[in-house]
Amino acid sequence: MMKRFFFLALGIGLAGTAFGQRQLTELWETKNLPTPESVLFSPGNNVLYVSLIDGDAMGKDGKGGVAILNLDGSVKTVDWITGMDSPKGLAIYKDMLYVADLTSVSVIDIITGNEINKIEFPGAVMLNDVTIDDNGVVYVSDTRSGKIYQMRNNRPTVYMENTKSVNGLKYVNGALYALVGPELWKIDSNKKSTVVAKGFELGGDGLEPVGNGDFLVTCWGGLVYYVKADGSFEKLMDVRGKMNTADLGFQPQTNTVYIPTFNNNSVKAYKLN
Repeated sequence: MMKRFFFLALGIGLAGTAFGQRQLTELWETKNLPTPESVLFSPGNNVLYVSLIDGDAMGKDGKGGVAILNLDGSVKTVDWITGMDSPKGLAIYKDMLYVADLTSVSVIDIITGNEINKIEFPGAVMLNDVTIDDNGVVYVSDTRSGKIYQMRNNRPTVYMENTKSVNGLKYVNGALYALVGPELWKIDSNKKSTVVAKGFELGGDGLEPVGNGDFLVTCWGGLVYYVKADGSFEKLMDVRGKMNTADLGFQPQTNTVYIPTFNNNSVKAYKLN
C-alpha cells in the first residue's frame, strides 16, 4: 500500500520535518464499517473496539452496534454487539466496556460479550463520550444539552452544566479533561475549570492523551491537532471536504492513531512521528 503523508498546516512539506514538527503516516484503512463514530484501543486483549451508528446519529432505530478490529486492521467481528441505537463514545473499566448510546449507557462484559446493564440518563439528549476515573466513577458528555454527567454505582447525576457543545472526555492524573466547543478544559475535583487550549476551528470531538501532558484532538469536520501541555497546538491533518475525523483512539506503545471516518464508513490507522 502506498503510504500517504499529512503535514502541518501552512504548506510545510518534507523540509518541515527537519524542525521537529510532527506528522501522521497512513498505515491502513478498514472499509465497510457502517458509520464508525469512536475507536478505543484495548491494551488488555490488544484489539480495537469501534462503535457503529449505522443509521441516524439521533435515532432510536436499533441499527447500531460495536465491532472489533485486530491491530493490523483486519476485522475480528463486525457484529460483536448489535441492537443499539446510536452508539458513540467508549471506555473500559475492569473488563467492562461502557458505551454511550444516545440517552443511555450500556455496560458490556468484554469476556462474554453480554450486555449486563443499560442505564438510562434522565434528561439526556445526545450522550457522546465516556471516560472513567481510577475508582470506577463514570463521566459522560451530552453534547446537545451542554452537560457532563457523573455516574456512581450505576446512578447518573448531572456533574456540570453550561459546558456548551461538550464532547471528548478523558480522565488523566486526577483531573477530567473535556473538549468544550473550541476549547480544551481541565476540571479538578472541585469542579474548577481551567482552559488549557482554545481555538479549535470546528469544535473538538475526540480527545486522547499521548503523554507528558500532551493531547491529540480531532474535530469531526476533518481536522486533527497535536496539543502541547503549554496550550499551544499544531494542525496535523486537514481533510475537510474529503473525510470526517471523529472520536479517535490511540495506542501509546506504538504511537498509532486510529481515526473513524464516520460518513466514509472506514477506520484509518496512522503512525504519529
